[in-house]
Amino acid sequence: MPQDLLIQSDDHIRGNIDAAIVVVLYNDYQCAACRAAHLALKDLQMRMQRQLCVVARHFPQTDRHPYAEVAAESAEAAGAQGNFWAMHDALYALQDDFEPAMLPALAERLGLDPDLLTEDVTQGAFRLKVESSASGGTHLGVVTAPTLFINGERYDGEIDEVAIVDAMMRFVA
Repeated sequence: MPQDLLIQSDDHIRGNIDAAIVVVLYNDYQCAACRAAHLALKDLQMRMQRQLCVVARHFPQTDRHPYAEVAAESAEAAGAQGNFWAMHDALYALQDDFEPAMLPALAERLGLDPDLLTEDVTQGAFRLKVESSASGGTHLGVVTAPTLFINGERYDGEIDEVAIVDAMMRFVA
């Protein structure tokens, strides 16, 4: 497995890091296909439980999605307050309506400090982390989101649950 696909200490991980299947997902919170991948993986994880680990990494496509960078930085700011996954899920749930002005109310709803989250995003406290994630993806050949790697192998199939399961099956004993 390429070194860049190994789980890093600052990665956001949902599931068991010792799972038989590890999916690294490069995502953009304003991308409809990324939302589809997110929903498929979330459902699969509920069904597969300890057999699946999902690693979320950022690949904001700012040329197509004006708030993609802000959304990624918001997820990181929430992560600094211990609630990355709640923000991650909320950003996808609000994808069609998201705009930066809603961050204080969203932070409050998620039990986060809205002033701190807003300050972190406004001051770009996590911009370098998001840029580093995207740069790491580019180094791996990622050109668009979503891009998935399953156990270190790039997955270029359809972004639906059945196709992803089919791709995962070759890694299950």
